[in-house]
Amino acid sequence: MSRRPSGPAPSGRPVPLPEEVAPALARVARPAGPLGNSDFRKLYQALALSSFGDWLGFLATTALASELVDGFTHKAYATGGVLVFRLLPAVLLGPLAGAFADRWDRRRTMMLSDLLRFVLFVLIPLSDSLVYLLAASFLIEAVSLFWIPAKEASVPNLIPREQLEGANQLSLIATYGSAPVAAGVFAGLGLVSRALGNPFEYFSTQPVDLALYVNAATFLYAAGTVYSLGDAIPSPTVAPRADGEPPPTVLASLREGVAFARQTPLIRGLLVGMLGSLAAGGAIIAQGQLFAQTVLGGGQAAYGMLFGAVFLGIAAGVALGPKLLGDFSRKRAFGPAITGAGLALVAMALVPNLALAVLSTLLVGFFAGIAYVLGITLLGAEVPDERRGRTFGLVQSLMRIDLLLVTGTTPFLSGAIGRRELDLPGGAVYTVNGVAVTLLVGGLLAVAVGVASFRQMDDKPGVPLAADLLSLLRRATPAPLLPGTLLALEGGEGAGKSTQAGLLADWLRGLGHEVVVTREPGATPLGARLRAVLLDGEPVSPRAEALLYAADRAHHVATLVRPALERGAVVVTDRFVDSSLAYQGAGRALTVPDVQRLSTWATEGLRPDLVLLLDVDPAVGLLRAQQTGAPDRLEAESLAFHERVREGFLDLARKDPARYLVVPAAAPPDVVHAAVRERVAQLLGLRA
Repeated sequence: MSRRPSGPAPSGRPVPLPEEVAPALARVARPAGPLGNSDFRKLYQALALSSFGDWLGFLATTALASELVDGFTHKAYATGGVLVFRLLPAVLLGPLAGAFADRWDRRRTMMLSDLLRFVLFVLIPLSDSLVYLLAASFLIEAVSLFWIPAKEASVPNLIPREQLEGANQLSLIATYGSAPVAAGVFAGLGLVSRALGNPFEYFSTQPVDLALYVNAATFLYAAGTVYSLGDAIPSPTVAPRADGEPPPTVLASLREGVAFARQTPLIRGLLVGMLGSLAAGGAIIAQGQLFAQTVLGGGQAAYGMLFGAVFLGIAAGVALGPKLLGDFSRKRAFGPAITGAGLALVAMALVPNLALAVLSTLLVGFFAGIAYVLGITLLGAEVPDERRGRTFGLVQSLMRIDLLLVTGTTPFLSGAIGRRELDLPGGAVYTVNGVAVTLLVGGLLAVAVGVASFRQMDDKPGVPLAADLLSLLRRATPAPLLPGTLLALEGGEGAGKSTQAGLLADWLRGLGHEVVVTREPGATPLGARLRAVLLDGEPVSPRAEALLYAADRAHHVATLVRPALERGAVVVTDRFVDSSLAYQGAGRALTVPDVQRLSTWATEGLRPDLVLLLDVDPAVGLLRAQQTGAPDRLEAESLAFHERVREGFLDLARKDPARYLVVPAAAPPDVVHAAVRERVAQLLGLRA
């Protein structure tokens, strides 16, 4: 990869740019990724508030249950009752709620759910009754089951497919990251209630009520946020049958959703895998206390380290996993991620050492987090919209049941096995602990689930997984540094790239640099023939066009660009990888990640040190281009095509602003050159 350490910034004042700069720079400054979408941002705010409210409500209701009864046993039963009543709705209503999301307006479903939760939480402190608390806990969780699939089914309609993984990462961070925030707020509200207890007797006798009222307010605000989305969330369409029969009933829709999940290998593999990864993490949560005490010989501090490690691992897996995978197939990565969690759980069970156990727990959470974010993303991308609500409802229900079974049965199994000592030859004694045995068996089952999921979902049969993983590691290894510098001029038609390439080359040569000016396509004899096919020949299909550009680029880099960089030259190229991403990705509506993978392979990972994006209104640029001669095949495309190309370029710049300079190309050539020259001088450590 061509890289040169940046030197000191050049002296002198920046060259003032004309007024046209502001609109372009404002577009580049917009937030990149899913949060740059205002509709998703509103839904994300509602999710964050609802998640925060769920955690705060969980803490407040369990605390209130303990306060409403006397005696240790009664307090334990009351707290456990709240947990049971929060889990029961998943068993009874989860799939039904998903079918509901596929038939009724999802925006109204989320609004009504938030309003109902607001009312239910407000009534809890007013009733001051354990019976109502248990009933409200059941109803609140039941309402949440309707909110979740409606939200999950709506996200793919708000953002492009290529941003779905990032949106799911943000959603999971909001869901689990709000837990410590809620815990801190709950503790803070407790202190406030204590302070208010002196002037107001109510707060001294009802210390949890303030938290419940704050919690209720979060759901009221979330309902208003969802309301502001307007028509951004489309209603699901329930089409009549082909034979003229009326649309299916809710129960029939539910049966169809379950049958679809059972009969579709991808969905079946995702369900099995997500349940397996959740069970691995749940086994640690359920038995962490016993493991710390009976296996590690530690106390509450050891348990706290294990508990914190699993959630820290999950957060790391959700946040970092997709980035580490790069362009690796998500369907191929899902099963191995679960297998990794299982192997880490096996290691935890076999090695009774606190440091290694914490590391193993961290890895269990990390791989489980990767599996979860990949599973949610694949479900959202692969399941048709008309079945998405039922699928997510089924997933949420099965996951809750899975967690209930794991947390409810593994401690009893460990107790039944007990602690036994086996006499080994030579007088050695081996201690068998029920906790370690159940964790070991759970880890082995997770490994088996990962293997089964991989076989169900492998989208590259015949390609060995080991070879694919080694290829991923090679791609992750930084390319060797090259002494030269690669500058790419990008932009739409008529942006003035050729003019700026010439001015830039003359300035650099005047400073004593060897400069190679080139272009894509057509810089080599082979490239000239490919250029004729691409721009002047008969129409080419979008995929064939992308492949031809990649072929020109591969030959261009191998025979001209890389040799020049290896001898230390400055290469100024008129178009490079970004043009394919903008023209074939955004313009032709191919998926940008696919075009990116193709170009990365063609260039062996070579990236420009600086991309100089000359931004011009397509209408202005096309008018300029027409003055130079008859339009080629790309110049003859519609204005809408060129507008998509422009937005594609700007989106790339927003995602990596440190490597881009966006200059409004409507400015006079000397003003544009001054801005380009100043930025290149910063890169090379020169005086502008």
